[in-house]
Amino acid sequence: MANIAEEPDKVTQIRVLSLLQLEQTDSSTDVTPHGLLALDNPVTPKTPADEGKDYFLRERRADEQPTRVYELRLDPDGGPNKDRSYIRLPPAYTPYILRVSLDAGTPAAKNGVFKTNFPLDGGIFERNKFVERELPSNFSKPIQVDLPISHAGAFVYWIEYDGDVPGERTRGREGYFNIDPILRTKARSPILSSDLKPLTPAQGGAVISPGSVYLPLDGLAILTVVSKWMGPIFKWREHFAEAGDRGYTMLHWTPLQERGSSDSPYSIKDQKHYDPSIFIGNAEPSTREAQVTQVLRVAREEYGLLNLTDVVLNHTASDSPWLVDHPEAGYSPANTPHLTPALELDTAILEYSSLVASRGLPTRVQSQEDIDLLMDGLAEFIKDRNMWQYYVLDVQREKDVVTDAIKNDKVVPWGGPDVVGKSIAAVAGIVKTSAIITGLNQLCSRYGACSDGGMAAGLIKAAFANIGDDVNTLVEAWGRVVDAINVPLYEEWEKDTKIALDHVKGRLKWTRLEENGPKLGEISASCPLVESYFTRLTLPGKFDHAEYCVANNGWIWDADPLQNFALPPSKAYLRREVIVWGDCVKLRYGSGPADNPWLWEHMTSYVRMLAATFDGFRIDNCHSTPLHVGVAMLDAARVINPDLYVCAELFTGSEEMDLFFVQRLGVNSLVREAGNAWDPKELSRVMYRFGLTKPLGSMDGACLTNMEELDPPFGRGPTRPCIVSPLNGSVPHALMYDLTHDNESYLDKLSAEHSLAVAGIVTFGYCAVASVKGFDDLYPKLLNLVEEKRQYELTWLGEHSGIARAKRLLNGLHREMVLGGFEEGHYWQEGDYILVQRMHPTSQKGYLLIAHTAFSKGSKDRGIVNSIELLHTRARFVYGASLEFSTYETPYDSDIIRGLPGKLIEMPEVVVQQISSTVGPSCRITVPDYFPPGSIIIFEVEVQNLDNELDTFCTSDADKAFGDLDLVDLNVVLYRADSEERDATRGDIGVYDVPDLGKLTYCGLEGWMHPLRHIMKYNDLGHPLCENLRQGLWALDYIYSRLEKQTDQFPNLVRPAQWFKARVERIKASIPSYLRPKYFAVLISTAYRAARCAAIEQCSEFVSTGHGFTQNLAMCAIQMHGMVQSASLDPAKSTPSLAAGLPHFSTGWARCWGRDVFISLRGLFLTTGNFEGARKHILAFSSTLKHGLIPNLLDSVRKPRYNSRDSPWWMLQNIQDYVASAPDGLAILSELVNRRFPLDDTWVAWDDPRAYASTSTLAEIIQEILQRHASGITFREHEAGPNLDMQMKDEGFSIDIGVDWETGFIFGGNRHNCGTWMDKMGESQKADRKGVPGTPRDGAPIEIIGLLKSTLRWLDALSSSGSFPFKGVEAQVNGKQTFITYKAWGELIQRSFERCYFVPLYAAEDSLYDVNPAIINRRGIYKDVYGSGAGREWSDYQLRPNFPIAMTVAPELFDPQHALHALRLADKVLRSPLGMKTLDPSDMQYRPQYDNSNDSTDSSVAKGLNYHNGPEWGWPLGYFLRAYLFFDMQIGAGKEDPTQTLHYLHKILLTPRHYIENDPWAGLPELTNENGQHCADSCNTQAWSASTLLDFLEEIHKMG
Repeated sequence: MANIAEEPDKVTQIRVLSLLQLEQTDSSTDVTPHGLLALDNPVTPKTPADEGKDYFLRERRADEQPTRVYELRLDPDGGPNKDRSYIRLPPAYTPYILRVSLDAGTPAAKNGVFKTNFPLDGGIFERNKFVERELPSNFSKPIQVDLPISHAGAFVYWIEYDGDVPGERTRGREGYFNIDPILRTKARSPILSSDLKPLTPAQGGAVISPGSVYLPLDGLAILTVVSKWMGPIFKWREHFAEAGDRGYTMLHWTPLQERGSSDSPYSIKDQKHYDPSIFIGNAEPSTREAQVTQVLRVAREEYGLLNLTDVVLNHTASDSPWLVDHPEAGYSPANTPHLTPALELDTAILEYSSLVASRGLPTRVQSQEDIDLLMDGLAEFIKDRNMWQYYVLDVQREKDVVTDAIKNDKVVPWGGPDVVGKSIAAVAGIVKTSAIITGLNQLCSRYGACSDGGMAAGLIKAAFANIGDDVNTLVEAWGRVVDAINVPLYEEWEKDTKIALDHVKGRLKWTRLEENGPKLGEISASCPLVESYFTRLTLPGKFDHAEYCVANNGWIWDADPLQNFALPPSKAYLRREVIVWGDCVKLRYGSGPADNPWLWEHMTSYVRMLAATFDGFRIDNCHSTPLHVGVAMLDAARVINPDLYVCAELFTGSEEMDLFFVQRLGVNSLVREAGNAWDPKELSRVMYRFGLTKPLGSMDGACLTNMEELDPPFGRGPTRPCIVSPLNGSVPHALMYDLTHDNESYLDKLSAEHSLAVAGIVTFGYCAVASVKGFDDLYPKLLNLVEEKRQYELTWLGEHSGIARAKRLLNGLHREMVLGGFEEGHYWQEGDYILVQRMHPTSQKGYLLIAHTAFSKGSKDRGIVNSIELLHTRARFVYGASLEFSTYETPYDSDIIRGLPGKLIEMPEVVVQQISSTVGPSCRITVPDYFPPGSIIIFEVEVQNLDNELDTFCTSDADKAFGDLDLVDLNVVLYRADSEERDATRGDIGVYDVPDLGKLTYCGLEGWMHPLRHIMKYNDLGHPLCENLRQGLWALDYIYSRLEKQTDQFPNLVRPAQWFKARVERIKASIPSYLRPKYFAVLISTAYRAARCAAIEQCSEFVSTGHGFTQNLAMCAIQMHGMVQSASLDPAKSTPSLAAGLPHFSTGWARCWGRDVFISLRGLFLTTGNFEGARKHILAFSSTLKHGLIPNLLDSVRKPRYNSRDSPWWMLQNIQDYVASAPDGLAILSELVNRRFPLDDTWVAWDDPRAYASTSTLAEIIQEILQRHASGITFREHEAGPNLDMQMKDEGFSIDIGVDWETGFIFGGNRHNCGTWMDKMGESQKADRKGVPGTPRDGAPIEIIGLLKSTLRWLDALSSSGSFPFKGVEAQVNGKQTFITYKAWGELIQRSFERCYFVPLYAAEDSLYDVNPAIINRRGIYKDVYGSGAGREWSDYQLRPNFPIAMTVAPELFDPQHALHALRLADKVLRSPLGMKTLDPSDMQYRPQYDNSNDSTDSSVAKGLNYHNGPEWGWPLGYFLRAYLFFDMQIGAGKEDPTQTLHYLHKILLTPRHYIENDPWAGLPELTNENGQHCADSCNTQAWSASTLLDFLEEIHKMG
């Protein structure tokens, strides 16, 4: 998203196309620069934060515009993601809201507290004072905190929350938001006449008006001036007038403070006083500050010029008088001892410089040979200083102290690492890391590193115990250790010395030999070999030179800006790495005011003085100013001027590091320079990157905002309408210079002609723009701030004013475009040409600039440039000009600085050709024949026949068009995979195919929204979809025609089809192709919001008030539930049905599965409130009951297949859930069900007269299922054989199910079939697996037993209350026909379950359980199956994710301690990012990569046999979460504090939450491969994957 601060505040800043003035004040009003009139008022004034609070507490005015709300979404850990780590917010012309939002249940919400140093509750800002807001603890609703924003500044925030360790608080990652200052300036009249002619000041063009306007930062046009070249202060009015006439809105002043001896403005001698030279008649110092304040007021009030000054915090002039009194303000060997050798080296260089002549060495450098001679001499001179002594230990002294320790019994026994038998080198290494030696590597003094004799003696005696007490031998051993320590230290000295000499040599060559260097004169004591690194202060009498030799400031190539190069461990001064400024002393602030109280007070006073006078600061040498100093000084300045504008030029070499400074300092603009571009492509790139803001046809503002109601942010006050806009992060705002004051002129590095072209290109940027005085006047050379003594020539707008007349127009247009909201633009480059278009997003009026760059000298050729055709657009000539030079030489004037004799040639009107076009009136612009490099031409452009109501129309009445759609209609509107659509439309319609992108996932709106979310968020108009929309109308036609064609089957689609069509026709008729992507996005996003809203409103309260994750999951119910021709719940007609997954299980027999439907039904239908959809599926499947089973494959009830043992139990569980949750749910048990098959299980066709001849109540269906199982089920599938299943062996078609009345368990299946959800049948002949199930699970699968127990418990309760007409079942038990009540059956299972299924943690308990220790793989688990078939007994003991299902539906079966242990084990072993591993990784069968196309001979994976032997399935995760919740709340951490459990389980949902938000299918996959890897053979979205998580979230919701 483009910087939100670029958006003019629509509450207070009215956009008027006449571009006159936005807000007038009475001209007699005395407007202070910073609104500080109240400072002298004895009554404590309200702070801006107080006023912001009052605003939200007071009643809303009738004419008040909606409040702006900027929403910042945080990551689960409470910090911003990388894109949103920096947020730039607009000026608070009217208070607004920063909304911080966080997903419910995320880690940061665990007793989370939002903290910020913005004074939310009023009062003044204090950097280290933090306001807190407790985060809501609701797990089912969105979490948001509304922060009232009322004033400018730089602020930090974070969230503190409970960590994983009890009692531990975690501080989340910090984020930063900077709020732009409010800048007010004088209003001006338009720069153009009504017929688009530039107006001169005399003609009333751009003249100062009485009123004032708010000036966004993008509207700044800054001119850098050097005061010493402006003459005395009384002459400044003329410079103001010239700058004002040229369209500038702010002056950037180099420092006005008293300058040091070098006369550089940046070498400030006295920070608290202005330079005497600017005052006439040597005015009294006491009046100077007032004079400066007054003259700057004149600039502001009479000429519309705000004032910005450089603030120099990092150094002071070397002759600042206060340095003598406060040498602690600088870095000296006295306070920074490691500088001692650097000072000695610097002194040696100075001494050597004074001896060069006497040594017969060259004093003037004229060749490389001279340099080599001088450097050889210097190397020898330095070598004699024995500076290696700063590095090493004194061997003799070391021997002496060890001798003394041994002889005087001062030996300290060694207590460190074992040193016995170690080599000398090894002992030396141990010594360096121990406490024996102090001062190592500190370089503070010669032989400053030394050892503690007693400790050294103890070490040596321990290391060389064989020596005994022989003192001399021990001492010599220590001497050898010291020698070993010293060797690398000598090497370090040699390396540092070489580096230092290399830097001296390089500097010597630059300053005295190279052509572009200063070519200094004779080497002497007064002009040494190279600049001195230290200023040597002098005092009368004796003084400590170490205290009064202070380090000069400078800079280092590629230095880390966060490291102070004057402090250790830096050796920059010793290595001579600093490119030093000899006239500036580096200031030593320490870590805070306590370290240097006088300096902090002095510099803070300086900053406050400037803040009271100026409107803005440019932080000089910002990247080298200690960050904490910059923060503190700017905080102090903003107390004086809350709306202080701050800019800086950073040389960090890293945008990431730039951002670091911007965030913390609150830098409003970063200086960028167009003059650094080396060719047209780079210049276009720079301007696109920093000057574009939003592309033409941008979408974010139109598509991503929402109207809502804002609750009072303080808990009281009125509710307000608001406009909510998402924040997607910001890049630092740009202050784009055409040329800065410290860079070479264009004549020197490119061409003088290039100036005009760049001036046009820069001022057409939607950013702050700037120039240096002299650029417009075509100064030929960079002016030397130190040596230049002449004064500026005032050329106004005259003949010799260079490009000033053009610049006046360009600056005026820039200002008017920003104030007018022409925020959209486009840069494109063609050869040497750069074209810039700047447009208003609503009126579609704007300007087009064509610039012919001149990156090289000499050419006058027009070059090759194509004519420009603007479709649907009118263009009118405004201005054109080029530059001509009679010579590139400027006669030197000893008093006046003059520009090149360039002549601005203003071209005659360029006639724009009107052309016919199929889209309407258009035009063609042809560049004139004479258009040499450096030329510019400007046109006003306007889209023709624009429908001014189109924006409103496109977003109107969407709620009416979509609000009455039912959920099945919404399936068509929102979703429909390709196969579904083709099936439903008999092949007529499929998903839209975007060239260079591919097919969309859905035909409906969700298919478009996936690419559009990215496009809208980032305004990515280069996306293939946008190109497709520009190229033709296909997509626009598609969105309504697909609905129109289906209105016969879905009559409710008439209104949305008409809604789309009406808007598409208006779009076609009235906009150029480049705007199609925007309006397409407006249509789709508006319709999507309305359709989604219609869907959510039809859902349960759990969904409609729930958070985004809940609602995204709930939308999967609509995604999966729709109507196709080939699948139905009724064999005679099409009905809506639930798909198992998309795209593979979407149509025909593969769409509707009994097992999948009833695993999915609770979450997708019952929790969402679609009880009618649930009822129809229950009754439809109940109608198919046969053999006591329901089909797994429904096949439209025509040819259902009965091969799943678990399906009926899943259905019974869902009937139980339906009764419990649906209104009057119990009534369903009495509903009559028409039976698809005769009651004797005879197979008949669906249209046979015997079909549907019988009826049963649903209660009777339930009873029949139980009775048939109790009696035993044995049958062979109808039409068994390859026509039914080409993979299955013949034995697999035989179905046998019965009850073991010893345990009550249902057993069934055989090794040739697979009757549960783990139903992969072997297909590979090559691997000899054809007809061999991957996971047969014959026996008693644990989830079936859990479902059975749940059903029995439920029926017993219903029967006992008289709500169910049956009491139990008849069964043969021990050869006798016996009636068994539901209760008795359930009790039998209850008694048997733990003994049969639990695998004890300890072998000593094996006798208590039915286990075979020989085949146990893992203990403390529940068996997956009980009683696996012969030869597969080991499969009982496989750890799989099925046991949590039984725990969820029948928790009473489980010992709580055993259950929680097993769940924790599963959490550790089976849980994966998006689901559960289907098999324990320690199992020999574990194969986690599913590839159904694998046709290898590997029998474990061939043809995907490992489908359920390791791959990670989504749907079991929901049951795991529900089971964990139940048992952990019962006996685990949640028993005492339920939120502990809830937060833990919600953390598990972070990955699914992120996945469903970002996946193009807007669902959760069927399965993934190992550790969440994408599985190509998986359904991209699966019904039950979403369903079971809804089940879990609903349970949380019910907890309140």
